[in-house]
Amino acid sequence: MTRVAIVANPSKPEVVDARPLLDEVCEQAGLERPLWLETTPEDPGVGQTRAALEQGADLVCAFGGDGTVRAVAEVLAGGDVPLGLLPGGTGNLLARALSLTADDVGDAMRVVLDGRDERVDVGVMRFDGDAREHVFLVMAGVGLDAETMARTDERLKAAVGWPAYLLGGLRAAVGRGFTAHVQVAGATPVRRSAKAVVIGNSGRLQGGLELMPDAQLDDGLLDVAVVAPRGLVGWVRTLVTVVRSGPGHRHLDRQQAPAVRVRVSRPVAAQLDGDPVGEFREVEARVRPGALTVRVAHEAHEVRGHD
Repeated sequence: MTRVAIVANPSKPEVVDARPLLDEVCEQAGLERPLWLETTPEDPGVGQTRAALEQGADLVCAFGGDGTVRAVAEVLAGGDVPLGLLPGGTGNLLARALSLTADDVGDAMRVVLDGRDERVDVGVMRFDGDAREHVFLVMAGVGLDAETMARTDERLKAAVGWPAYLLGGLRAAVGRGFTAHVQVAGATPVRRSAKAVVIGNSGRLQGGLELMPDAQLDDGLLDVAVVAPRGLVGWVRTLVTVVRSGPGHRHLDRQQAPAVRVRVSRPVAAQLDGDPVGEFREVEARVRPGALTVRVAHEAHEVRGHD
């Protein structure tokens, strides 16, 4: 019998309030009530996931936002225990990339219990030469995207959801850029004046826009986008390209590789799956192909063919 564990972020009231519903869904499926493990400010989910495995869980759900998902995935990556995704945050980035429900917790739990397993790639990133590797599942990067996350008002985000990022993005867009030295594995190094360098396992932004339309969750590659608009014309061309999923150009350079190294001219804000993680001058990222098992809906497309 499946032993389900839920790693939950209690700082989100909607997460705690959903516990009786999740218990009920599991009971209706003929399962025991799920093991409920709450995160803390000191441990966003790593220790709780390890505890779940030690207690015999063979399905671990992340419930509390993209930071919780990353923490759970950090432990599950490289193993066979699947990750279940329960929508508990504003972004729910991996769930959206997999075309899973990001609104109804009960439906998401039913998918977790009745779905099938898919293996997806995992990205890992190092900062300023530090040996520790940090997991990301959807997108990481430096510059505009990270500054947008840092400048977005949490109260506004809680009230209106992802549109709150638009205001944060406008604030960040008027800031100064930086010089980036981008070394993609197997290619000639590129030096650009840029606003952002985004490294993605998926190319889908909030609102369904595709920054990197060729990105696939299971292709064994990372997609790299150097966002380098110059003036109003450059910004307009870049935005139109993203909206239309058009080909790259000098204002939006895209490449694919299993690894990439980015050095910037000054400390620049960085983010992992939408979470600001500080300012750095160098980031290195690589892909771990097929490292994570995720529970998806039976009727979903294969990951490589997601719409």
